[in-house]
Amino acid sequence: MSALPTRLRPLAAAFALVTCLATPATSTAADKPNSPSAAADCALPGKTGWTDEGHHTDGTRFRPSSGTHHVLTLFVDFPDAPATDSTDAYATHLAPAAEWMSRASYGRSRLALSSLHRWIRMPADSTSYGFARGLTFEAHEKYLRDAITAADPYADLSRYDMVYVVPTKGAAAITFSPTYLYDPATPGVTADGRRIKWAVTFGQDIWRWGHKVAAHETGHTFGLPDLYSFTGSTHQYAGGWDVMGNIAGPAPQYLGWHSWKLGWTRDHQVACLPETGRRTVRLSPVERPDGTKIAVLRTGETTAYVAESRRAEGHDRGACSTGVLLYKVDSATLTGAGPVRIINAHPATPPPAGCTQLDLAAYAPGQSFTDPDTGARIDVLAGDASGDTVRLSKR
Repeated sequence: MSALPTRLRPLAAAFALVTCLATPATSTAADKPNSPSAAADCALPGKTGWTDEGHHTDGTRFRPSSGTHHVLTLFVDFPDAPATDSTDAYATHLAPAAEWMSRASYGRSRLALSSLHRWIRMPADSTSYGFARGLTFEAHEKYLRDAITAADPYADLSRYDMVYVVPTKGAAAITFSPTYLYDPATPGVTADGRRIKWAVTFGQDIWRWGHKVAAHETGHTFGLPDLYSFTGSTHQYAGGWDVMGNIAGPAPQYLGWHSWKLGWTRDHQVACLPETGRRTVRLSPVERPDGTKIAVLRTGETTAYVAESRRAEGHDRGACSTGVLLYKVDSATLTGAGPVRIINAHPATPPPAGCTQLDLAAYAPGQSFTDPDTGARIDVLAGDASGDTVRLSKR
C-alpha cells in the first residue's frame, strides 16, 4: 500500500503482502563530559518532498498525527458488482483499528470511526477504475470523487476529517488499498462546503491484512513512508518490525523513530549523540508509554543510527526476537527505497516458521555494531524485563 504523491506521480502499489513519564538517560564518568544534547540535534530534515523520515512534516499536505480523527466509512458497490450482504460485517472488520491506533500511539492518536450503513452505488463498473500497478493520482481521485458524490445526499461530510471507502467483496477489480492525499494546486474533491483532503480507499486486501491496513494507510496521511521495497525482495529493509513495512509482520508496533516523528514520543524521551563522544542510555520498550524510547547517533545531515528496546508484548506479542533493535535512518531516501534499514544481529540464524531472517534482528547484551565508514558504534550493555542499556560512541 502506498500514498499517491502528486498529480503526475503514479502509485507504487503494494501487493506483498496520555502523558509519558521519562526515565532519564544515564551517564558514566567516561561518557561525553558535557550535558546531553537536545533531541532536536538528532532530528533529520526531510529531503524527498514527500513521505519520508524527516521531522517537521509539511502540515499543508499531511494531517496532524495527534488528537481525535473523525472518520466516516462509506460502503460502495458497482453496477457490475452489486452488494448482496450487510455493511455490518465490513464495519466490524475495521473497528479494531481504533483501539490499535490508540495503543500504538500511547493514546495520543484516536480514530473516531463512524459508518454510513448503506450501500452507495458507484456510477461506473468496478473494472473501469484502473486499480492496478501504475494507478495514477487522477484515476484514484476520480474514484474518490465518485464515491463522495454518490454518498453526499446521505451524509454531512463537513463533520469528518477523513473518509474511508470500502468496496463490496464482489468487486474483485478493486484489489488494493491506496491512500489519497490531496493536491492543494488542484480543485480536488469537495462536499458540504469542505474539501476532502485525506482518504483511504480499501481494496480486497482488507480481507487478508485486516484492520491493520487502516493503521498503515492512515500512517501515510501523517507523512510516514513505506518501509517495504518497491523493487526486489519486498521486505528486505525492515522485515516485520513496523506496520509501515509488513502489515502482517510479527512486530508491527511503529518504530520509535516514527513515534518521535509523529509527536507521540516527546523530545525528553529521546537520547541524542549528534557528534563525537560517548553516551550510555537506559531504554524502555517502545511497546510501553513511559521512559526513554530511542537513542539516536547522528552520522550526517540526513542519516542516523537508532537503538530501541523491543519486547514481545502489546502489538508485538508475536515478535520473533526481543532485545535492542538497531536501524539506520536516511531522510533523503525515497519511500519504498529503504529509508529505514534494520541491522540484523543474527544474519546466519535460520528463522523458525512464521518468521523471516530480518525478524530475528534484535541485539542481545554483549553484542555490538560498528559502522567503519563513520566510526559510529552501538554496544548493548545489559537487558532485563524493564528494558535495555546501550552505549553510543563515535570517534
